[in-house]
Amino acid sequence: MKKNGTAVAVKTSILIVDDHPVVCQGLTRLINQQEDMEVTGQAGGVYEAMGIIRKNPPDMVVVDVSLKDANGIELIKDVRAYNPDIPMLTLSMHDESVYAERALRAGARGYIMKQEGTDKLVDAIRKVRAGHLYLSDKMSARMVCKLVGSNTAEIGSSPVDRLSDRELEVFQLIGKGHRTRQIAERLHLSVKTVETYRSHIKEKLNLADATELLQHAIQWVNATGRA
Repeated sequence: MKKNGTAVAVKTSILIVDDHPVVCQGLTRLINQQEDMEVTGQAGGVYEAMGIIRKNPPDMVVVDVSLKDANGIELIKDVRAYNPDIPMLTLSMHDESVYAERALRAGARGYIMKQEGTDKLVDAIRKVRAGHLYLSDKMSARMVCKLVGSNTAEIGSSPVDRLSDRELEVFQLIGKGHRTRQIAERLHLSVKTVETYRSHIKEKLNLADATELLQHAIQWVNATGRA
């Protein structure tokens, strides 16, 4: 691209999906300070994000796991199904040991925690945009060990890892005090479907009844800081 006879680099357009306005504002300032990228849209939830993507597809999406209307993992799946050429980076406060592999399976190209420095975030964006994967050294080593079948891959594993993405989402909402009908409304599911997920969760975690499920979910949410 040229302007007044001078070549001007085309910036990577980025959509930020995060339900915290302060976070969005901070990310926008950081990204817009870079010469090769700019924020062209912000969304707080899945449906708002998909509306923007359909109307004005960005070059890249940076998405959190927890959103106001659904789970970021579900958004990643939706974007991948709609346009698999849009690279996505997951930026979240949630532990990478729980969500990084899930995000990559869903279609993201990288996972970085919000505790990381701004330089690492910018580097992660550039790498994902260039077609590379981005994970922390610790998470990369864990996934390599799992790939080659090393027993070290089981270190730090949890029974919760056996839950599907949707089951984990339901489990988290149970731990945050949501009742079955509230979960159904939030996730746009039927009450019967949520009850089926609850049954699967109890079976996979070897929990006897609804009381044990609630206690276990609350303990997990509190222990992992997923407020």
